[in-house]
Parts: sequence; structure tokens; C-alpha cells
Amino acid sequence: MDYHVALAFALPLAIGVAAIGSGLGLGRAVQGALEAIGRQPEAYGKILTAMIVGAGLCEALTIYALIVFFMMRSSIAG
Repeated sequence: MDYHVALAFALPLAIGVAAIGSGLGLGRAVQGALEAIGRQPEAYGKILTAMIVGAGLCEALTIYALIVFFMMRSSIAG
């Protein structure tokens, strides 16, 4: 298998894995935040702020993978 063919298969696969991981991480973050708000409604503001920061970090994984995809895309054509 040629390097370019392997890269053409691996790059979209990596984007998919990153998106699935990000989705799972976001789901768990929101689930934990909603459970915490249900237990302590008075801490809504602090919990929401922490959840938004965590969600941003989860999304960063997918954004980094997308940036690497666009950087490596020119290597596919060879």
C-alpha cells in the first residue's frame, strides 16, 4: 500500500474518531452538569460556567483534527 493511499484512508477515519470522541465527551459533560444542577440548583451559574469551559475543551479535539486534516490534505495528491 502506498503512503498516499494510506493517508487518504487514515485522515477521514481520524476525523470520524475525533468527532465521536468529542460527542461522547460533550454528552458526559452535559449529563454531569444537569445532574449537579438537579442536586444543587443554587450553584447553577458556577456549574454552567465549568460545563461550557469543559465543552470547549472537548470540541478542541475535533477542531485540531480538522486542522491537521486540511494541513495533510495536500499530501494525499502527492
